[in-house]
Amino acid sequence: MDGTETRQRRPEELVLPHKLSPGRLSATSEDGPLSESESQRAVPKPLGTELSGETALSIGLQVVVPFMFAGLGLSGAGVLLNYFQHWPVFVEVKDLLTLVPSLVGLKGNLEMTLASRLSTAANTGQIDDPQEQHRVISSNLALIQVQATVVGLLAAMAALLLGAVSREELDVAKVELLCASSVITAFLAAFALGMLMVCIVIGARKLGLNPDNIATPIAASLGDLTTLSLLAFVSSFFYKYKDNRYLTPLVCIGFMALIPVWVLIAKQNPPIMKILKFGWFPIILAMVISSFGGLILNKTISKQQYQGMAIFTPIICEINSISARVLLFLVVPGHLIFFYIIYLVEGHLVPDSKIFVVFYLLASLIQVTILLYLAEVMVRLTWHQALDPDNHCIPYLTGLGDLLGTGLLTLCFLINWLLRSETGLDGFSEPASGPP
Repeated sequence: MDGTETRQRRPEELVLPHKLSPGRLSATSEDGPLSESESQRAVPKPLGTELSGETALSIGLQVVVPFMFAGLGLSGAGVLLNYFQHWPVFVEVKDLLTLVPSLVGLKGNLEMTLASRLSTAANTGQIDDPQEQHRVISSNLALIQVQATVVGLLAAMAALLLGAVSREELDVAKVELLCASSVITAFLAAFALGMLMVCIVIGARKLGLNPDNIATPIAASLGDLTTLSLLAFVSSFFYKYKDNRYLTPLVCIGFMALIPVWVLIAKQNPPIMKILKFGWFPIILAMVISSFGGLILNKTISKQQYQGMAIFTPIICEINSISARVLLFLVVPGHLIFFYIIYLVEGHLVPDSKIFVVFYLLASLIQVTILLYLAEVMVRLTWHQALDPDNHCIPYLTGLGDLLGTGLLTLCFLINWLLRSETGLDGFSEPASGPP
């Protein structure tokens, strides 16, 4: 402690936004605006660097390195997705590809909203007391475990429903595999990324940095890699033991049975319980929106004219979502750098056409512009309705980012293929190689 007196806050005040700077609106809670006298007492502890004095340059310096790190991670995720799509389980259970954007998007729906809540608590000095820190962190982690388990199961159901539109029969074994894989992947990814967000927020607080500028890019850099790897290996494990009819149902039942435990832990923080009761609509709707992006990916990824789409999907979906929440000017140079990295690693899958690059960058700018506008509108609406933007806006932006990114990327590949078909040229130098 630095000697500055820290007021003991009531539980209702934790993890809620308070007045920090001219860039933030006046203090509010889930129930409505706080009283003037109460908001005046909510004075944050002084930091080495005043958050209220942040400039575009200081924000940019804090963001650029994590942003580039995120891009490298997402480029790796694209390479992994292109590799995993040829695995027997992905070839046999096509709905796993539909599931990818939904599960990957959970990092925006859960971990990034967690980071936003913890960042607000850190910036207002609410987690400086060790006892309060433990209570806030444990209740928040319990919350995302409940959300991950439930939404993971719902995401599998959504993927199955969307896949059933084009199929006449439904294999029960594949349904069980999809549900078990989705639940375990969501649960483990939420736990790993949740702990990472806690470490980032606490570390940024100690270094006098704004966690809002750091947590999102780092979560993106590791979130896709973690989620994709977990989904691939977990689903392959169940595929290997698909003859065991009791394994996948027992796994699903076991993880669902843990929900009451997480609810009991979350109960120690009343605002978290309120989110647990009334905060389902944004993350479920975002999951549904992402599922439609997954359906587009599922239907196009194996076709010749969309060859290489798997590599670019994480980049255009996630980097643009990050940019919409951080700095618009990073979009074009960032995409050019990551495009070149992908070309060096998987050049045979990258369309060798300047037209594709132009349309790709144009699609990125269109996506970010739409997300920026929607973010502005949604934040104003949520504040007007006395709701916490941390819990309501980020899931919508993530889901819409997945759908817009996948749709616009599909359009880029289609336009490039049509234009090169007219000139009698093949859009790719050689066919993709299969897995070893």
